[in-house]
Amino acid sequence: METTVGLDREALAAWYRQSRERTEALFDSVRPESYEARPIALRNPICFYEGHIPAFAVNTLLKRALGDPGLDAKYETLFERGIDPEDEQHVPEGASRWPSRAAIRAYAAEADRAVLEALESRDIEDEDNPMTRHGLAAYTILEHEPMHQETLSYIWHRLPYDRKIKPAGAAAPILGHEPPLPRTVRIPAGRATLGADPEVFLFSWDNERPAHRVDVDAFAIDVHSVTNRDFLEFVEGGGYADDDLWGDEGAERPAAIHPLFWEMHRGRWFWRGQWALVPLPMAWPVYVTHDEARAYARWKGRRLPTEAEYHRAAFGTPSGIERLHPWGDDPPDATRGNFDCRNADPVPVGSSPLGQSAWGVHDLVGNGWEWTGTPFAGFAGFEPMPTYPVYSSDFFDGKHWVMKGASPTTRKELVRRSFRNWFRGNYPYVYAKFRLASDAS
Repeated sequence: METTVGLDREALAAWYRQSRERTEALFDSVRPESYEARPIALRNPICFYEGHIPAFAVNTLLKRALGDPGLDAKYETLFERGIDPEDEQHVPEGASRWPSRAAIRAYAAEADRAVLEALESRDIEDEDNPMTRHGLAAYTILEHEPMHQETLSYIWHRLPYDRKIKPAGAAAPILGHEPPLPRTVRIPAGRATLGADPEVFLFSWDNERPAHRVDVDAFAIDVHSVTNRDFLEFVEGGGYADDDLWGDEGAERPAAIHPLFWEMHRGRWFWRGQWALVPLPMAWPVYVTHDEARAYARWKGRRLPTEAEYHRAAFGTPSGIERLHPWGDDPPDATRGNFDCRNADPVPVGSSPLGQSAWGVHDLVGNGWEWTGTPFAGFAGFEPMPTYPVYSSDFFDGKHWVMKGASPTTRKELVRRSFRNWFRGNYPYVYAKFRLASDAS
């Protein structure tokens, strides 16, 4: 969100209403018998999230920032926070009996009324209150919801097709394209800005701060993300069985011998799309874990780019000026990449040439988050944010890895240079692709 003078309350309220409508549509796409299903054992049941999003808004904006007593203490505890267990053995116990959808929606409606009243008329920009300075609590809840919409999307991806309802007008998958030939470009040594400059971005999460510049040595990077065809060579070449490619630095060989999004039926590979199985699209980027991406990179004798190298490849220019986005400073739109929920699945790599960087690198934003080789940690001078102090710091454990860019279901409001995503190295469900890098010769 770019800096403005004062808060545009009308715009904030409109953003909140739009997000709530999008979330409701997501839950309406799940059949009632699956409301308490748990498609991913490492995440809460589906019903939890319909309560969590409004409860988070109440806890963050109304209770902690504005000092209200809250609306329902039981719900605001039950739905307070999601989970990120290391494995299924560490999954905490949830509720023995979840509230009905009608009860959760009744609570959400009450929360929406109170939150909208706060956004429209209460003191949400009190500079003497660290929770509301520059509208911090308001932006926290507004960015929190679209992040969970993406979480819901990949949870929905694991539901059987007869347990969900395809929305009218959903885009058909783009099939039949041949992947481009692999190419690399050399990026010369230079500087990259990591983190969010408060002069540019009014809001940022704590792990994005403080902004700082780093020197980046020259390196080479792939023009395109690794495709399903590329990765098929690794699968058929025995990459999953090669012990030398796995096992160190916490890398974990998955039980399966192929990416989670692939399925074998009658001797043919298919892609498990959101709404249908389709023959494996060879030109789409492969979605894999960090561990799988790193094993493939070793198989190729290369590596994943660092976070700083990603920034240099995405936002740097030959002149030394840095851009807000790979394509320049124009805001994100449909011509720049596959994001903002226009597609439920990837599209062929290189489908958005107007989104390429100054160095000619494609799809650095959109079509899947980009794994980097950088462990998730705070920047020097990191301070937890007062509105959500455990948002980042609980994950500074050496087991989570920085991802950059955006996926097909990342809302455009979250597409900014400084945004950092992260997941465990063995987590297979997220929409995450990768490309290879190497030291410059």
